[in-house]
Amino acid sequence: MTFRDLNLSNPLWNAIDDIGFSKPTTIQQKGFSVIMSGRDVQGIAQTGTGKTLAYLLPLLKLWTFNKNRHAQILIIVPTRELTVQVAEEAEKLGKYLNIIVRAVYGGTNLKSQAYEVAEGVDILIGTPGRILDLGYHGSLNLKAVKRLVIDEVDEMLALGFRSQLKHILDLLPQKRQNLVFSATINSEVEALIGEYFDNPEKIEAAPSGSPLSNINQAMYRVPNFNTKVNLLEFLLEHSPAMTKILLFVSTKALADELYGKISAAYPDNTGIIHSNKDQNFRFNAVNRFQDGTFRLLIATDIIARGLDIEDVSHVINFDLPDEPHNYIHRIGRTGRADKKGEAISLVGDLDLDWLDSIQEFMDFRIAVLPLPNEVFISDELTEAELPKINMKTFLVNCPKLRMTPVLFMKKRTKTKKKILKSTTKTK
Repeated sequence: MTFRDLNLSNPLWNAIDDIGFSKPTTIQQKGFSVIMSGRDVQGIAQTGTGKTLAYLLPLLKLWTFNKNRHAQILIIVPTRELTVQVAEEAEKLGKYLNIIVRAVYGGTNLKSQAYEVAEGVDILIGTPGRILDLGYHGSLNLKAVKRLVIDEVDEMLALGFRSQLKHILDLLPQKRQNLVFSATINSEVEALIGEYFDNPEKIEAAPSGSPLSNINQAMYRVPNFNTKVNLLEFLLEHSPAMTKILLFVSTKALADELYGKISAAYPDNTGIIHSNKDQNFRFNAVNRFQDGTFRLLIATDIIARGLDIEDVSHVINFDLPDEPHNYIHRIGRTGRADKKGEAISLVGDLDLDWLDSIQEFMDFRIAVLPLPNEVFISDELTEAELPKINMKTFLVNCPKLRMTPVLFMKKRTKTKKKILKSTTKTK
């Protein structure tokens, strides 16, 4: 099946030809006719399966010109990076249509975005907080929205956006088409769908939580942080196939610490992004990674959903995430568009509980690779790895103190009498 077999318009076919796409992915094939029917949709697809195109193509086909230029299509995503990338895809596909796409997100000037939206918008893509800001500002009219997309909804709820999502949903017209896409479906997602969606049809590219078949997964058992650094440096030195490596860590502090060590050896080939970095720094790091300037990019989970980077040869989990679905999203950054990908996890002693949860969630056992003999096994532990000493606290009953009452009244009386006598004599 090719895109020519889909019921698209000539402007959309021409845009797809310009991009170079030929065959739709599974989620794109399954979703097209359902979305075109106007039904609500619950789409389950791992990162890298083409779900952005799966909802953009039919929505652009359904779009009709409106001279008022109020947003007809609203797409909500969890991160700034994903906002920009979805907007870029929409602009490419709408190249031959008279369509205005706006991307709105925090960390930038609200007034300038409000002015752009007030000038006119057909498709609005943004993060929940900024969409609400614009709504309360009065520059964004949501009453014309006909179709709503919530992308990466599980991540949005995990990041604490439930309240903002509900506020946005309450501002929208009751009569609309709802589309929700995610790689994993949990009870919180189901509760939101049950409250706001109208019996959505489920479409799946793969069962929720299953790893992509074109990603080879492997792991090394590594005792501690410093040995992980030694192994990482060995792999960078001896693995020429690792041309574009996305390395995930769980915390910003760990990202900074690791960057300090790796960038010392590879100063011109290593980048870092996390939420403490300003927006321009993050965009610049992603661009330099995309164009091949950086061979290695260190990132945290909160950024994982906003990265749509081509030709990532390897994903390395420096540590394992505490939520299994985050592992799925991490490794989904490689092996995109039916290409082969590699995912390697460095599993320390502190990661074993997470490893069990991840393998149970996927119903898949990750292959264990032998640690290369050349890798120095360090016995130096970080503060987080030091064993915790639990000191017993002994409660001692203190003896009760007996307070001897002091009689002040008598003393005060005498003093008073002396003062009276003194006063009498003076007179």
